[in-house]
Amino acid sequence: MTILTPWQFLLLALAGILNRQQNQVIDYLKEESRVLRELLGKKRLRFTDVQRRRLAERAKALGRQVLEGLGCIVTPDTLLRWYRNLVARKYDGSKKRRPGRPSKSKEIQELILCMARENLTWGYT
Repeated sequence: MTILTPWQFLLLALAGILNRQQNQVIDYLKEESRVLRELLGKKRLRFTDVQRRRLAERAKALGRQVLEGLGCIVTPDTLLRWYRNLVARKYDGSKKRRPGRPSKSKEIQELILCMARENLTWGYT
């Protein structure tokens, strides 16, 4: 059995108080969410892209099991789908792409034209 120093005892007591306070805040927010869902009923909520992004980022950090226990205003599947779409948009390179094949360097173009002029019997006329 280990004997705690006064500083260790004070630190453990402070950690316990903070943990209890955080749990009370979480319980309040859960209850507030339940009340809001009761008031809204079956109405479908409309979120902006910014709101979706904020919810999705925080939902991903919590994980599916925690989200299912919270009873969110949006289903965990929807929140995680929003996160997947957010990541997919982040790494989508379609705005950087241009249509068509990439152009050849000037040197290669000149070489091809030079070879075509020197060898008229090669290839398509």
